[in-house]
Parts: sequence; C-alpha cells; structure tokens
Amino acid sequence: MDPTHSDLPLPMTRAEMARRGWDQLDVLLVSGDAYVDHPSFGAALLGRWLQAHGYRVGVVAQPRWDDTSDLTRMGPPHLLVGITAGALDSMLSIYTAFRARRRTDAYASGGRTGLRPRRASIVYANLARRAFPGVPIVLGGIEASLRRATHYDFWSDGLRRSILLDARADLLLHGMAERTLLELVQRLDRGQPDPLHDLPGSVRVGHASQLPPGADPLPLPSHEAILQDPMALMQATLALERQAHQGTRWAIQRCGDRDLLLGPPAAPLTTAELDRLYTLPFTREPHPSYTEPIPAAEMIRFSVTSHRGCVGGCSFCSLSLHQGRTIASRSADSITQEVARMTRHPAWRGSVTDVGGPSANMYGARCTGDVTTCERVSCLFPRPCKELASGQSELTALHLGLARLPGVRHVRVASGVRHDLALMCPEFLELLVGQLTGGQLKLAPEHISSRVLKLMRKSSLQPFEEFLERFGQLSQQAGRRQFVVPYLMSAFPGCTDDDMRELTAWLRARGWHPQQVQCFVPTPGTVATAMFYSERDERGHPIPVARTDAERLRQHRMLANRG
Repeated sequence: MDPTHSDLPLPMTRAEMARRGWDQLDVLLVSGDAYVDHPSFGAALLGRWLQAHGYRVGVVAQPRWDDTSDLTRMGPPHLLVGITAGALDSMLSIYTAFRARRRTDAYASGGRTGLRPRRASIVYANLARRAFPGVPIVLGGIEASLRRATHYDFWSDGLRRSILLDARADLLLHGMAERTLLELVQRLDRGQPDPLHDLPGSVRVGHASQLPPGADPLPLPSHEAILQDPMALMQATLALERQAHQGTRWAIQRCGDRDLLLGPPAAPLTTAELDRLYTLPFTREPHPSYTEPIPAAEMIRFSVTSHRGCVGGCSFCSLSLHQGRTIASRSADSITQEVARMTRHPAWRGSVTDVGGPSANMYGARCTGDVTTCERVSCLFPRPCKELASGQSELTALHLGLARLPGVRHVRVASGVRHDLALMCPEFLELLVGQLTGGQLKLAPEHISSRVLKLMRKSSLQPFEEFLERFGQLSQQAGRRQFVVPYLMSAFPGCTDDDMRELTAWLRARGWHPQQVQCFVPTPGTVATAMFYSERDERGHPIPVARTDAERLRQHRMLANRG
C-alpha cells in the first residue's frame, strides 16, 4: 500500500499509475459520472478516503459498455471493484418526468448525453464480472441505495426486485459509504474469512441463519407478496424508512428461494472524521484528460459541504433516506480552512457559491431526545419537534466568520433553506436576507393545498406566507431588491386538478410566474412513490393519482402556464 502523490487526482490510466510507482490498484471505482476531483462527487470522495488510509485507488468514469476495454486499461484490482451509477439514478439522469430523453447531462464532459447506460449499476456490474473474474464487485451510490429492496420503477411502470440480484454483485452498500467501504477493504486486505458478513450499511444475498447473533431482523413483505398486493410496497417502504432513520435493526426480504439481508445504516461519520475527509487534497477540478467543461463541476467548484443528513423526512425525497435524518456537521474551523484554501485557487473570484447540505440551514441541528425510540416521520412535520435544536445560531456565527476571511467578497446559500426552520432563528433569518441571498432565494413550498402538503409531509402554507412577509420586510430594511424563487410540484400523488387550480389562483393573486416547476417523478424507494404505485396514502386510504402521462402533463401545464 502506497498513497504517495496524494496531491494528484486519482489515476485513470496505466501511465498515471506508473507515475506513482504503482503496478496494481487495490480498488477500482467505476462511475456513471465524469471524474471530478471535488468532494461533492462520490467517486472522488470515496477514492480519496481510501487513499488517505493507504490504498491505491483508480477511477474509470463513464466507460463504454459494449466491451470491457475501458475497465481493463489499468489491470485487475487486488481487492475489489466498486460501482456507482453516479450522483443520480441513471434513469433519472437520462429521462425527463415524461420519459423523453434529456438533452444534456450535467455530469458529463461538454454536457453530452449518451455517455452512461440505462440502469448503469447493472450494466457496469456485468462488465466488471466479465473483465475481472473472481474479484469482488460492490454496488454503491444513490441508485443502488434506493433500489436495494423490491421497488417500483417508473420507467418500466412495474416492480423490480433488488438491484443486487439483477446486477449479481457480491455486496451492496447503502447510504453514505465511507465507514462501511473502508471496513470492507481492510477485511479483504487482511484476508479475513467471510469478509462480507455483518457489515452495517450493507446488503447481501444469503439466509436468515447468516444474520449476526441477536439481530432480531425486521421482516419485510416478500417480493412475491408485493407483486400480489400494491399496499405491501408501502409497508416495506415505511419499514425501510424506519430502519434508515432509527438505524438499529437488520431487515430481511424473501425473493424467490433467497433472502436479502439488509443491514442497518452505518453510523454517521463523527465531526472529526468529516473534518479529516473534507481536508483531503482535492484539486476541485475535473481530471486533466477532459477537454470540455463539465457543467456540474463548474457549478459546485467553490461550494462547501457543511453537513450531511436531513431532518425533514419529506415523503418524496430520497436524500434523507440515503444520508439519514441525523445531521452530521463539520466543525467551523474545518469549513473555514477549506474556504481559505479555495481563495488560493487560480480560478477564485471572491465568492463562495454555497455553504450547505441537503438544506443549508440544518447545519448543527441535533435531537436532544432519543433518536432510536422516536416514532416521528419528520422533525419538522406537522410542526417542528420540541426536541430539535436547530443549530442556526452556530450557522450564523460560521457565515459571519467566513465573510471576514481575506479574499472573500461574498458568501452565498444556493442549496436552499427550510423556511419553517429559518423562522425559528430571527438572527439567522436577518443574515440570510441581508447578506447570504444574492438577489434570489430558492425555497421549496412545493404546493399550497393543505391536503397535498400533508401527503408531502411539508409544513402548512402559513409558515411560508409568514416567511415571505419577513423576507420582504428585511429586504426593504437592507435596501435590497430581492425575490423568492419557489420550487413547485405538479401531479403529486393525491393532488387533483382542483388542487392545481387552487395553486395557480394563489400564484395569480401574488403576480408570480413560477420558473422552477417540476412534475412529480416516482423515484425508487420513497414513500411518495409507494403512494403513486398503490394509490393509497401511508395509512392505506385511497387517494387520487395522476397515473398516465396525459394526466400528469395536464396538471403540469396548469402550473407552468398558471392555469
């Protein structure tokens, strides 16, 4: 093991390996995204993490899938092949909400489409098996994470079994994988017998007898039971959501004559571990082999990840399922040091474009109660939990400190904020409006119908209208002409044409022409997707669902055209 030349990006060719004096990789990471050496990209983050622990890691990004030549150019890895579809589910990367092919891919060189296959995790796993017989194949990333059990697939309009079975990989890692992947690599390196056994944050094919002693597994409806009863998908989804949020029990799902053994999520990285991870020597640039800009890299080059996790628990969101509901925050010193390093970047122009996570103002948020026994589906719905400490005072101090750094002219928030959470801290709200908003502030009320908001697990309209009033007042006091850009959604399960008319009338009364309009896409693994498939709410009550593209498009046009 030799992590030398850590100031260089991870190698993508045999020549780059030779420059480091490497004759073989320990780990090969295969990604559906272009390789950008920035901590917002999963392959870079995991690769740098393993490298910092002494392992030789290489990357193959967006390989051709008609043969194995791209995968084999650096030779077989000693320990494992890790596979991710990229930052998004590959089907969502390729297709729009109405199943048309997207015209650009933000995670590809030049924004070109056609560089990643449909169902990339499965395709890459099959390539890897042909290229490297006998080398363990491990799936990870959000596509694998949210498809780890039986799930509804919008693009084929049907149920699919666990992606682990279709990919025929050896293991699947769900959630944020640094801790689990490192443990797995160390076990393989030691030659430990049965290294795939009992890893939190993992899924393997096996038998109930192979669960850790005393596991007391949470039984999920079998794949066959879900095929017979659509409501069984809701039961399985809610059970996995509880497992993701409480993180204490294994789960088990029968599929044919095999069992899926689904471990609880790995413990979040501590503040000290996050600090170490984000201080690794990322170049913040695409790999030098690329000759055209990568749109996502341009957008996030000078952004900072301050925390992970989301306390919201929105029924349509996969982030809280993937990252968990426990907020893991970096220290203020670590974030300050990262921004100070950014000011020495050749392309630095004085602006930190974003400091945030799934929601920017959840930094430092924590539960003062017992998370493992909490039965709430959200810390903010139907109203903020009294045991939630928001942490926004610490966030305010962090931003004020960053703004005083030499070379920093602006610090912005681009990842969006929870308006209901912001109302809990007048000090942060004043800073947000007075300094952190660069003319436009993105908010996601999603809808205004109380019934639809309840199905979304979003707060009622009243906090949003209160926020808008305070936003206007504070902008006027600061002498700034600023606007709220609302994210709105059409065709959510339970939403009717009358609900859309209510929303368009509310927009018309405000004189708003919404720019950020999205039609609901049933992404795998979420509660809202189970609603879409079963046409039932969480309690099993029937709800209206716009199922056909014609019905969904009608609602979408009502919102996009304001009636």
